[in-house]
Amino acid sequence: METSLLASIVHSLDKHKADELTALDVSSLTSITDYFVIATGTGATQVRSLADYLEEELGREDIRPLRSEGYQTADWITLDYADVIVHIFRRETREFYDLERLWTDATPVDIRPYMVES
Repeated sequence: METSLLASIVHSLDKHKADELTALDVSSLTSITDYFVIATGTGATQVRSLADYLEEELGREDIRPLRSEGYQTADWITLDYADVIVHIFRRETREFYDLERLWTDATPVDIRPYMVES
């Protein structure tokens, strides 16, 4: 389930032009989730749009986030799908919080198979 969920999330974000898309396997480091997916939007409008598209597309499969945060300011929106937590940032906010550095012990996931063919 989580691999197909991860694939659906990555595919949706890539299809809708998220920048700097990455996924980290954090399952050996925390019990809160198995994966983080991290993406960047060009501004607040795109950050909201990426989150909206993702929720809409997964919603068609009857998959809804347990919780979401950050829609008001759209600097950093998180969508918690239990096995996968999605982080969608504005560029400056992503650089400031630098989750990849904070979770440096996490295992990067090869997401290329889930991305839209160019």
